[in-house]
Amino acid sequence: MSQTKPKLLIIEDDPGLQKQLKWSFDEYDVVVAGDREAALAQLRRHEPAVCTMDLGLPPDPDGATEGLATLQSILALAPDTKVIVLTGNQDRAHAVQAIAMGAYDFHQKPCEPELLSLVIKRAFFLHGLQQENRRMQQNQADSPLAGIISRDPGMLKVCRQVEKVAPSSATVMVLGESGTGKEVIARALHAGSPRAKERFTAINCAAIPETLLESELFGYEKGAFTGAVKQTKGKVEMANGGTFFLDEVGDMPMPLQAKLLRFLQERVIERVGGHEEIPVDVRIVCATHQNLKELAKTGRFREDLYYRLSEIVLTIPPLREREGDAVLLAQHFKNRFSTQEGRGNLHFTPDALAQISHHEWPGNVREMENIIKRAVIMADGPAITSDDLGLSGAPEEEQPFNLRQVRDEAEYKAIVKALAQVEGNIVKASELLGVSRPTLYDLMERHAIKASAS
Repeated sequence: MSQTKPKLLIIEDDPGLQKQLKWSFDEYDVVVAGDREAALAQLRRHEPAVCTMDLGLPPDPDGATEGLATLQSILALAPDTKVIVLTGNQDRAHAVQAIAMGAYDFHQKPCEPELLSLVIKRAFFLHGLQQENRRMQQNQADSPLAGIISRDPGMLKVCRQVEKVAPSSATVMVLGESGTGKEVIARALHAGSPRAKERFTAINCAAIPETLLESELFGYEKGAFTGAVKQTKGKVEMANGGTFFLDEVGDMPMPLQAKLLRFLQERVIERVGGHEEIPVDVRIVCATHQNLKELAKTGRFREDLYYRLSEIVLTIPPLREREGDAVLLAQHFKNRFSTQEGRGNLHFTPDALAQISHHEWPGNVREMENIIKRAVIMADGPAITSDDLGLSGAPEEEQPFNLRQVRDEAEYKAIVKALAQVEGNIVKASELLGVSRPTLYDLMERHAIKASAS
C-alpha cells in the first residue's frame, strides 16, 4: 500500500518530533532523517517530491548554518524538490534566507498539523504540475512545431498554415523581421514534409560575398577558377531530395537571380565552369525581412522570380505584436538556461516581468534569448530583477488583469468611437454597436458619456 503513496522526507533531529510528524502524515510514505548525511542518502534513495526540514540540525542544533547548508545540498542534488522549512519565531530571518536560497515555503514551530498538511499538499500539487508540464514538452519534442512557443492568435495562425503547407511541394516564402524565427518555420516545413528524412540545407545570401555566392549555391568544376582543385557540389545539389532554405533572399545579386529563376523553372543546375545540366529534386523555402514587392518595383529584385518564390507566403508577426508571448518566451528561456547553467529555481521579480512585457524587442526572439541568457548568468540570487535584464527605459503602467476593468475600458472606447462616427446619433450608434437604444443609454449613463461632445 505504501508504494502507492507519495514520498515525503522529514528532516528532524528530535526523535519525538519525528514520530509526531510521521504519525500526522499517514497519507504519505514518510521517510525520516536526522542530519545532512542521512537526508541526502534518503533523497538519493527515495527521490521525494517534498520534504520538511528543521533548520537546527547537528552539529549546530541551536543555529541555522547546518540547516541552510543541507538546503543548499538538497537543491543542488534535486532542484525540483519542494523544501518546506520549519522554524521558530525567533528564526524568521533565517527562514527568509532559506526562501531566498530556493526553499518552497516555511512553517513556524510549534507545528499545526492541519496547516502544515495544507502547505505540503500544495507543494505536491505544484511539483506534479511541473512534472506534467515537462512530460508534455518532451512529448511535443518530436513535433515539427516544437520549436515555436506562442499563445498569440497571429502566431498560432502561422503554425496552422505551416501544418497545411508542409506536406505539399509548394515553394514557400517566409516573411518577418530579423530574429522572429524564420529558419525555425523553414525547419518545421521540412520536418512536416515527405522529405523530412532527407537533408535540410541552408544558406544566408547576405553573409556570403557576391563573388562566392554562385559557387556556394551551384558548386564548381575542377579548374573553374584559381584554387578550384577538385569538383565540388553546391548547396542546392547537396540538398537533393530534401529542402533548400535561402535565407535573406532579398540580398541576392541580380545575375544570380536569373540563374535561380532558371533552376526553379527547369529544375536543373550547371556548376561554375561546367556545361552539364544536372537535375536536382529539391523543395525551396526562402526568407527575407525586406519588402520584395517594393524591391521589384525599383528594379532591385526580379518580379518573375518573386512570383516563383512566393507560391505560398507565411508572415511571422514581430514579438512586440504577439500578445503575451514576451513573458511566455522569457519564462521558457529562463528555464532552459537555468538548467544549462545549473542555476536551479530562478524566477523573475514583478518589475522584471513588467519590463519584459513592455519592452519593444526590436531584435525579436533572438534579442530575447540573448538577454535572458545573460540575466540567468548575472543574477546574484534566486530572482532575476530588472537590473539583471539591463533593458533601457522604465516599463509603462501595467495593464489591468481585472476582467471587469478591461471590459469597462473596452466598452467606453467602443461607445465613444461609435458616437463620434455617427456624430452623436443614438439610433445609428446603437445599430453600429449591435445593442438596443435603452441598452446604449444605460451604458452611456454608467460610463458618464454624453451624446454630443462639449
